[in-house]
Amino acid sequence: MSATRPSYLVTGARGMLGSDLVEALHGRDVTLLARADLDVTDRDAVLRAVRGHDVVINAAAYTAVDAAETDEEAALAVNGTAVGVLAEACAASGAKFVTVSTDYVFAGDAATPYAEDTAHEPLNAYGRTKAEGERLALAAHPDGTYVVRTAWLYGRHGANFPKTMLSLAASRPTLSVVADQVGQPTWTLDLARQIVAMLDADAPAGVYHGTNSGETSWFEFAREVFRAAGLDAARVEPTDSSTFVRPAPRPSYSVLGHDAWHRAGIAPMRPWREALGEAVDTGVLETDDHATSSR
Repeated sequence: MSATRPSYLVTGARGMLGSDLVEALHGRDVTLLARADLDVTDRDAVLRAVRGHDVVINAAAYTAVDAAETDEEAALAVNGTAVGVLAEACAASGAKFVTVSTDYVFAGDAATPYAEDTAHEPLNAYGRTKAEGERLALAAHPDGTYVVRTAWLYGRHGANFPKTMLSLAASRPTLSVVADQVGQPTWTLDLARQIVAMLDADAPAGVYHGTNSGETSWFEFAREVFRAAGLDAARVEPTDSSTFVRPAPRPSYSVLGHDAWHRAGIAPMRPWREALGEAVDTGVLETDDHATSSR
């Protein structure tokens, strides 16, 4: 492994975040492994894949939140056990390890942003599996693990909330969106760049909250998506979560604090509205079926 030109391994490299990590790491020595290239639940394959790399960024995850309620074992294999194995492999080879976690490790009943050291209290199976992944990684490689919790992700690659809103706008005069769940919309490209900045700064290992700054409800998020796309935001109407009952309970408050960035001397991620505006302006959220913008 080279001290002057570090080599990176990205797992889950074809996912929404993984694809933007590829962009953020452009020009560097990077090995990209999608799900078809590496089964992260295969211990021997993971050990082989990690060897020879200075940094491993794990963007692989079981993200079917509702399905995890009845398939927690499968979710745990990817989000929990595999993360521990990746951390063990990184510890053995002396590599830094970054794994992406979630706001769902918390109960969502707070009134102020969750600090990085808040105790886990997940509401659902998905949150339990991600919390276990955090625990295993930090135990296996405490001096070299970075847990980066994020939330409400959207980006160019894959399905996400803003794309869904813009797609529905093409066929419905109004949309009803829940107004009683609050969080932090986060652009995956901003998150990818923040992870790279953290590594470049040689920040202390530990837990960081990788979300765009500020907070909003899904309802206001949808309205801002409409505004940014040049649509009438009044077409988005508020409702409450009781009208959209799903198998996995969702936290009502998912706002994460950013103190760890300040302690590391790194600026937190920019405000969510600014990021969303750029994402819309640069065509990141365009789909084939929502040619509805006046721009």
